[in-house]
Amino acid sequence: MTRGLLQRAADSLVLVFRRVTPTDAVVAIALLFAAIQVARLFWVLITPIAPIGDWRPSPVNVVPASERGALFGGLDPFFRTAQITSDSEVVTSLPLTLFGIRTNEASGGGSAIIAGADGVQNSWSVGETIMPGATLHAVAFDHVVISNNGVLEKLYIDQSVPAENVTPDTLTPTAEPASAPAVKLNAQTLQQSVGLNPRNEGGKVTGLVVSAKDDGTMLSAAGLQKGDVITSVNGRPVSAAAELAAQLRPGARLTLEIERGAQKLPVALILEQ
Repeated sequence: MTRGLLQRAADSLVLVFRRVTPTDAVVAIALLFAAIQVARLFWVLITPIAPIGDWRPSPVNVVPASERGALFGGLDPFFRTAQITSDSEVVTSLPLTLFGIRTNEASGGGSAIIAGADGVQNSWSVGETIMPGATLHAVAFDHVVISNNGVLEKLYIDQSVPAENVTPDTLTPTAEPASAPAVKLNAQTLQQSVGLNPRNEGGKVTGLVVSAKDDGTMLSAAGLQKGDVITSVNGRPVSAAAELAAQLRPGARLTLEIERGAQKLPVALILEQ
């Protein structure tokens, strides 16, 4: 009998699956997906954003107006208020003059350059005795505090006398060195001061070796140096000194090609009339 019941149940399932169409399967999957999304949305709404603790920001702690007034009234960097004791405002009458201050914010100490009645300046550190009964108690940015027999007194830098305007001394004009007389570069002086010797290579003259017949002034004025070799004049090779001398005329403009060591350089030569 049991076997018969199982057989009838199996037959019923087969009939059900045979009646399910592909469209029914797609609809069933869509409904399942929608149910999952609804469950996820519900979970997001009922759970906090942060994993643990309260996600809401903490409220701002505003200081009451009375406390703010007391705080701001206790320190005014621009004006001295009534809360500062009168003892801290006592200016010393000791015969002392303050010239310089050096503070040390890290250690709370410092030093100052103070002169006594004799005008002698000395450097004093906090805690040292400046004169009998007077000790350097503290150092500030524009004054020092002196303990005068237990009474705290201030000593400011003396600014009653304006600083002296220092002007640079008038420079004494120095005499300019006398300029050297202008060198007249003409055909006559050039022939008298510059020597030209042929350079032979393989039995052939390949240039003119330049030398100085004077102290070298005329040679420098022409843009030449001792040992230069003139290889061409106005683009034509030169093989004799007479060829160059023939072109040295008043007002001539010559373009020389020279060899200076391993270099080949052009030199423009302009002669006076």
